[in-house]
Amino acid sequence: MVTAGPQGLTRRACLVAAAMAVVTGWAPRVRAQGVAPRVAAIDWAMAETALALDHAPAAIAELLRFRPLAPLPPAPATVDLGLRGAPNIEALSLVAPDVILSSNYYAFIEDRLATLAPVFSRTIYVPREAPFPRVMTLLAELAEVLGRPADGLRAQEAAHVRLDGLARRLSGHADRPFLLIEIGDARHVRIFGDDSLFGGTLTAMGLRNAWSEGTRFAFAAPVPLERLAAFPDARLILLGEVPPHVTRALRDAALWNALPPVRHGRLHRLPALNGFGGMPTALRFADALTGALAT
Repeated sequence: MVTAGPQGLTRRACLVAAAMAVVTGWAPRVRAQGVAPRVAAIDWAMAETALALDHAPAAIAELLRFRPLAPLPPAPATVDLGLRGAPNIEALSLVAPDVILSSNYYAFIEDRLATLAPVFSRTIYVPREAPFPRVMTLLAELAEVLGRPADGLRAQEAAHVRLDGLARRLSGHADRPFLLIEIGDARHVRIFGDDSLFGGTLTAMGLRNAWSEGTRFAFAAPVPLERLAAFPDARLILLGEVPPHVTRALRDAALWNALPPVRHGRLHRLPALNGFGGMPTALRFADALTGALAT
């Protein structure tokens, strides 16, 4: 969307609008010529979505960090573009992408990106707004940009079928609320609300998130541990590894051990997952949750 300020259209808005016009007009030519566009991804949800469409990006920002979390493996020859917020422009220009995949998080560099290639960007994660419908829609939108709209529809249908199947397997757990947490230290946790990918996936599986507040997306887990005491009936879903020193501290922590979900064995552990991922991460979360509850 192009916005106008006091002086009219901003330089960034003009560049991004021009780039999007190229992308919009490009897909029909891609379909007609059978061209496989070369893609570079700044945003990880975008990178995951391209992988889900069997269109591996030639380059991904922060590739070394992305690989361990990626629900689908990047191609072996993928180029690392450096930091997502400050990608290596020289490396990006050498990749010579036909389109650059970005998101609202990187709007501040889109004018620079748009000088290298058309930028396809979408707003995905916004506080107090559910991202799950957006990552589902993104499958179709990106497939259209890549000139393969049928692939997007197939990916959406496959995701719905997979989630429906897992929801049936977990229907016996619908009577108890869930809390989705990461542990920051022995006194603080991060809790994922319905405005998180995990919270939205939980709802899509017919399960109830006990946390009605929003997700505080911050580097430090911001919620005091004692807040968990307000949810004695919940199942605790712990995402990611807990550092050894925190594990030792929790082992002797009276408050942690007094929590009914911990005391009664309603604590389930999941691997580290990309909290800002796309539909592939949502499906990986759903699979991991189903496996954890089955044990």
